[in-house]
Amino acid sequence: MFLIDKPYVSDFLIETIRQNNFKVIATKAARALINDDDLAWIEEAEAVSIMKKAPQTPIYSNSENALSWIAQNHGGGALSNQISSLKDKVKFRALIKALFPDFYFRKVSIEDIHKLSSQDLPFPFVIKPAVGFFSIGVHIIENEEDWIKAKEELHPEKLESIFPENVLNTSTFIIEEFIHGEEYAIDYYHDNDGEVVLLNVLHHLFSSGTDTSDRVYSTSKEIIEKHKVDIEHFLNKVGNQLGLKNFPAHAEIRIDGNGKIVPIEINPLRFGGWCTTGDLLGVTLGFNAYKCFYENKKPNWEEIFAGKEDKKFSIVVLDNNSGIASADISSFKYSALADDFEHPVLIRELDINKYPVFGFVFAESTADNDKELKDVLVSDLRKYITT
Repeated sequence: MFLIDKPYVSDFLIETIRQNNFKVIATKAARALINDDDLAWIEEAEAVSIMKKAPQTPIYSNSENALSWIAQNHGGGALSNQISSLKDKVKFRALIKALFPDFYFRKVSIEDIHKLSSQDLPFPFVIKPAVGFFSIGVHIIENEEDWIKAKEELHPEKLESIFPENVLNTSTFIIEEFIHGEEYAIDYYHDNDGEVVLLNVLHHLFSSGTDTSDRVYSTSKEIIEKHKVDIEHFLNKVGNQLGLKNFPAHAEIRIDGNGKIVPIEINPLRFGGWCTTGDLLGVTLGFNAYKCFYENKKPNWEEIFAGKEDKKFSIVVLDNNSGIASADISSFKYSALADDFEHPVLIRELDINKYPVFGFVFAESTADNDKELKDVLVSDLRKYITT
């Protein structure tokens, strides 16, 4: 079953549901987002009945907003407990403590942040909402000066967002040691037997050591094959602790120079937010990750990347880091943006006054072409903005 909710669902995902006659739960939010009576809609009561009678029924949600529906309609069950253990970063760290016994973390309220003494903190460290999304409220702290600056931003009135509390709750934060290494985002699922099936591995690029943005993610046949076995082995360890089966997820990890994998977070019941990473290889190569999960199949990477072995496929998140208020922006020059990419397969345009981003770029490039990605990674996007 598909559980669709705000803020956004892509045409690619809707078309996947339509073409395969997948069941989609007829919530008020889903009906508002998808105006199509020909989909295989099922009423909420029927969906709840299916979940109770067949707990292993595959469920995919495009948005963490929908997790509250599961809590309200199927709370107290194993699925709700699994979701809670992954979504809450403090609970997640406690869950995997046996795997990382020396890893430092602590829970702190937003009020107590300003009472903490720097002598009690292990520089460098990361502070972020215990229940978070979209890198909102995330700060990398290397020294006392960073800590002073971060505390100036960590106030409730500065952390307002369009997301509900079950997606982003800034009342409680987690402080944890900084994880060194290259960062990767992974779309995957646990199959009928609980085994991990990787659907993508994306290298998360940063402009500096303190950058926490979600601007650029890239994948390729080489990236997937290089890390596939080690990542599957690691994620199986985590999944076994929770008994995950028929369970889609999106993990963020770091891999250090010695190949050690340390998780940043694991997001339940979805792939990358805003139908980004889940759509990427479908939009660019025709591989449908949603269908692969729903049918409990494993991807054949040789076939998927046939003829494109030397290509890189990227997502660019067009967040508004321009310093210009959304209300003062009259338009965004998407055509000029497209001209700056070797092969912009798709540009999804969004209303910056309605969403926290201008949209997303799905791009294909040759493996050695890093310039366009590095340029947009550090860009404030002002060259594309009309005020």
